[in-house]
Amino acid sequence: MSGVDVVVTGQGVVSPLGVGAAPLIDGLWSNTIAIGEAPWVTTRDDNPFAWWAVVHDFEPRDWMDEKVEAGTDLFAQFALAATVEAVADAGLETLDPLRTAVVHGTSIGGARALLKAQHQYETGGPGTVERKTMIQIFPNMAAAQIAMRWGLHGPQLTVCTACASSLDAVGLARTLIRSGQVDVALVGGTEGGFPLASGEADGDFVPAMYIGQASYGMTTGERDPARASLPFDVHRSGIVTGDGSAALVLESAEHAHARGARVLVEVAGFATLADGHHPSSPSPDGEWEARAMRLALDDAGVAPGEVSALIAHATATPKGDAAEIKAINGVYEGRATPLPVTSIKGHTGHTGASSGAMGIVAAGHAMRHGSFPNVAGTKDVDPAVEFDVVVGEPAALDVDVVQVNAFGFGGQDTSVVVRRP
Repeated sequence: MSGVDVVVTGQGVVSPLGVGAAPLIDGLWSNTIAIGEAPWVTTRDDNPFAWWAVVHDFEPRDWMDEKVEAGTDLFAQFALAATVEAVADAGLETLDPLRTAVVHGTSIGGARALLKAQHQYETGGPGTVERKTMIQIFPNMAAAQIAMRWGLHGPQLTVCTACASSLDAVGLARTLIRSGQVDVALVGGTEGGFPLASGEADGDFVPAMYIGQASYGMTTGERDPARASLPFDVHRSGIVTGDGSAALVLESAEHAHARGARVLVEVAGFATLADGHHPSSPSPDGEWEARAMRLALDDAGVAPGEVSALIAHATATPKGDAAEIKAINGVYEGRATPLPVTSIKGHTGHTGASSGAMGIVAAGHAMRHGSFPNVAGTKDVDPAVEFDVVVGEPAALDVDVVQVNAFGFGGQDTSVVVRRP
């Protein structure tokens, strides 16, 4: 079964650009930057300044009932909403409970619920702690809620590989389908939800993650939101955290064809490996990121010269982008024309585990509409770059094959190749 083609037939998104796949696509192609002041900046005089890309005006009851809302943290609510949209987009009226897998990724799961419970205990005593805290915090609760929504009994798996999680979820789901264990997989990645569902601060609760990022030096000191996240720019200075979720419906091509499904992209290649260098920085020479990219291309049976464009991880950190620049330069050296490359993080901030799946959504739209999104904000491209960073506005481009990268803390190096069906 290893030669079975696996395709994407549905997509759903909750992002700082809006709730739904359409707002993400519209925002990327209209050069919208969804970065603003972190909700907690003004809650205390001693809070550090930081940018954040939050999800605004999310309405949980649009996607779930009161009981599910009460028992879940926002990260799982985002995942459920994105998956409901993806299943509807795929036109799947029923799901075979034994032949459908759920594979979902997250970096920190319900960390907000745990932090909030500690805050409640320390400020109000034991009686103020949310009684459902324990079922809100587990990282597998996004996948669990998805399985419960449709009464599924196939594999239910949670991938926790930091910012590579959703691409690793895609790769694992592809393996399950190709092995013949399942026909369909509900796949994705989710992160964040530290503010309220409205995107505002939750009273006097300030998540320690926000303080920790600033003290570790992950955030930028820029004061212009249009320059807060500058992937591949010589002036890049740090990550802007983003919240959100992206979900995909994967099927065997045979299953999709049998039911007359619309196919968005084929998942043609996948590779994942350990960088094995540092907890938060890749090997400076980009060697292992490049190896993951080459292995994904080999798995797809695609030569570098056949790739139309690349959606880079590119978080706008000095060290992270420098390593990926070297990796892309090395993998794509010798092409007849420079490779068009973008990153969506100038628009959305770094949405962590969901960012890779959001990249696949963008890649599919590029294939269908003959254009490729630019990197928002970036103007002064790093002179080390030997490829074509798309800046200013989307580029008219005939897109057939796209490589999507996701590299996570802890040395998670993952790459996926998707192509026009």
